[in-house]
Amino acid sequence: MNAKYPIKGRGAQQNTLNRFFELSHTMRDDFLEFCEKEGEIADKNKTQYLNVHPKTIVNKVTSPDVGMAYSMNMYQGCEHGCIYCYARNSHEYWGYSAGLDFERKILVKKEAPKLLETHLKKKSWKAQTIVMSGNTDCYQPAEKQFELTKQCLEVFLKYKHPVGIITKNALILRDIEILKALAEDHLIAVNISITSLSETTRRVLEPRTATIKRRLQVVKALSDQGIPVNVMLAPIIPSINSHEILPMAKAVADAGALGISHTIVRLNGAIGEIFTDWIHKTMPDRAAKVLHHIESCHGGTLNESEYGKRMHGEGQIAQQINDMVRLARLKYFKNKGMPPLNTALHETYKDGQLKLF
Repeated sequence: MNAKYPIKGRGAQQNTLNRFFELSHTMRDDFLEFCEKEGEIADKNKTQYLNVHPKTIVNKVTSPDVGMAYSMNMYQGCEHGCIYCYARNSHEYWGYSAGLDFERKILVKKEAPKLLETHLKKKSWKAQTIVMSGNTDCYQPAEKQFELTKQCLEVFLKYKHPVGIITKNALILRDIEILKALAEDHLIAVNISITSLSETTRRVLEPRTATIKRRLQVVKALSDQGIPVNVMLAPIIPSINSHEILPMAKAVADAGALGISHTIVRLNGAIGEIFTDWIHKTMPDRAAKVLHHIESCHGGTLNESEYGKRMHGEGQIAQQINDMVRLARLKYFKNKGMPPLNTALHETYKDGQLKLF
């Protein structure tokens, strides 16, 4: 239970139990009432940046349906607070909750650029695209302070290594000169996430992200500079943004995007509890309908984990969504597509400069 709802600037409205812990911390109603009577703040709702020290930064992705072979994350947890985020569950491995902790306890890997450089210089490493970030947004608010993503992009440029980016933050434009330099050698692909054209929807789904208008400006600014952009219409949530597929596709095509991709929302692990609590508080009039429609896309459950089904779902509603995306591609992206990235240069730049012999 929380002191107030909504908790300002947050997606999750509770801290769910960590499945790895036997004990839990609960904020009881009588404590909240006491704080209110005494004029005390029960929950300061502050973001904490916590340093962590991993030994490696590049992760091999073994899931066959996520579209990447390697990823890296400079930050764990994400202040954007997207209520549906699949990465929430990973915070439990660090000893925190997938709920509010995920948004307020951000783990920072300050050694990320050095670890990346060490990895790229390995004699055994053969260039394959490394995606920032496969888990949490590499341009979330923490990046403005720590600049780890910028430093890592400079490493990729130095070693002429291909890199992909997934983000929904306009801060990426800060690094446009580095991105342009990478694009000259076909070493960069950017994926911008856009889930709605409605600011009202965006604010409740993704409380600390860039506005939709700003994200469309990012797509145009990058595209105008020759930096290839794909837009992720992800996730599509039945009865929340599923009716916007064609308008979103047109808007991003007009802004210069070369393609679109999509997933249907799935609420695995603790996310099911977090999302259910959230939607009953934010959209009580249609909560039951939305949850039922999500279940209908995943065999009667909020959580579908089977490869090949979990991303695009099954059933009539899922089929309608997938058909609409196919139509959008035919209508707005015919004869377009993201170019392949260049893996041929890195070997000759493995020591940070061109080898002559």
